[in-house]
Amino acid sequence: MKSLSSLELLSEALRRLPGVGPKSAQRMAYHLLQHDREGAAMIGRAMNNAVEKIKNCISCNTFTENQQCETCLDTERDASKLCVVETPTDQLMIEQTLTYKGLYFVLMGRLSPLDGVGPKDIHLDRLITRATDGVVKEVVLATNFTNEGEATAHYIGETLKARGLGVTRLARGVPVGGELEYVDAGTIARAMLDRRAT
Repeated sequence: MKSLSSLELLSEALRRLPGVGPKSAQRMAYHLLQHDREGAAMIGRAMNNAVEKIKNCISCNTFTENQQCETCLDTERDASKLCVVETPTDQLMIEQTLTYKGLYFVLMGRLSPLDGVGPKDIHLDRLITRATDGVVKEVVLATNFTNEGEATAHYIGETLKARGLGVTRLARGVPVGGELEYVDAGTIARAMLDRRAT
């Protein structure tokens, strides 16, 4: 079996990015080598640096260069609230709303039995330890509204409720600025079921 050339190895590496197929990866590789070798070198150095330095926070499991992330070290955060998200990007999106001032736990995935992802793979044991530390009073389940995200939220919710914790779930419904005629029926149905008094 012949070994891959440096160009083929670069294309294969770029294919690992989400949404990048073989043709796109090949175009990127050629572009970097033909037009932006300095950019290619910068990407390589940045990737190596990130892989070497970034690890998981010992408290919330998000990415950090230190033992604990800045959010976990922030004494002004409400330690009685723990928001559970699937990924660090989900955490970032919630932070950008400026509406949540509690702490987080990042699962780094979601339950997916068909893909072989079980409770151990999403660090459920660490989440339970964190949530039952005697400080946390409410766990906010902010997993995605996919089938796997819903199953994950249900499983975690039942597990934590059995331990006497208050568990809430992000609300779903019509997006801000959305017009009903353009919103899908499932979203409208969920909004109707989750309606609240004004």
